[in-house]
Amino acid sequence: MGTFLQTLVFGLLVGGVYALASSGLTLIFGVMRIVNLAHGGLMVFAAFLTYTIWQSTGLDPFLAIPLVCLVLFLVGCVLYQGLMRFAARGGEASIILATLALAMIIEGVLALIWGAEPHNVTPSYVNSAVRVGSVVIPTVQAIGFVIACVLLGALYLVLNRTWLGRGVRAAAANPSGATLTGIRVERVSLATYAIGVALTGAAGAIVAVLAPFMPDSGDRWIGIGLAIVVLGGMGSLAGGLAGGLLFGLAETFTTTYVSSAWATAVPFVLIILVLLLRPQGIFGRAVRKDVMAV
Repeated sequence: MGTFLQTLVFGLLVGGVYALASSGLTLIFGVMRIVNLAHGGLMVFAAFLTYTIWQSTGLDPFLAIPLVCLVLFLVGCVLYQGLMRFAARGGEASIILATLALAMIIEGVLALIWGAEPHNVTPSYVNSAVRVGSVVIPTVQAIGFVIACVLLGALYLVLNRTWLGRGVRAAAANPSGATLTGIRVERVSLATYAIGVALTGAAGAIVAVLAPFMPDSGDRWIGIGLAIVVLGGMGSLAGGLAGGLLFGLAETFTTTYVSSAWATAVPFVLIILVLLLRPQGIFGRAVRKDVMAV
């Protein structure tokens, strides 16, 4: 029983970070219908930025998250104005190619600046833990989980309690109708993309403390992010949270009770099984497609 509880807690802690890591991807797709393949690269960039701040100033990596989010927010604004809004005019194929090229450029730049060797942020408490009964809770995982929950809660409040959130939801539901009601969809899209990239930055800062990272680590994170988005339902933030938690639980339970060699494969097998039963994802909405024979 002790092993089960330990695995459950650790899976939830990891899953919360996974949910935050996929939230930016979910938000951007939900409003703009853009699959941002540069998501993983931007996340790793945030991890390297956190590493540099920690190394040069000694600032606690978790306290550096607001600064990292601000930098990534500005990066998101520049990327949207300089690339995304133009790529969107060419349709989905142009967006996919543009974000794929951006991901490759980011990986190359990261390797040139920081090198190809693994990096990690190790604050003084990186190996400390808190014991609650028979369950041991690692300090850094607990802090990362709490920050992830706070940011996801803040995103929920922004989307449901502010004018910006109303604009985002209106643009996601019906861009043409939103324009007719006076909402500037272009500005909403800019804010959405920048906020999504900022959330990705926060996840990257947390991951920098949890695990070693390299310039090509973005490949793993875009895979995880897309899997969670599809599992939860494309564009659903609630689904992204559920998908992240399920993914983290599947990974940790597989490591504990099966083998670490299967820890990467089994969560994706779970996703396939869920999608066979519910193709639109856990919280996704089924869309009716009427086909007229010609």
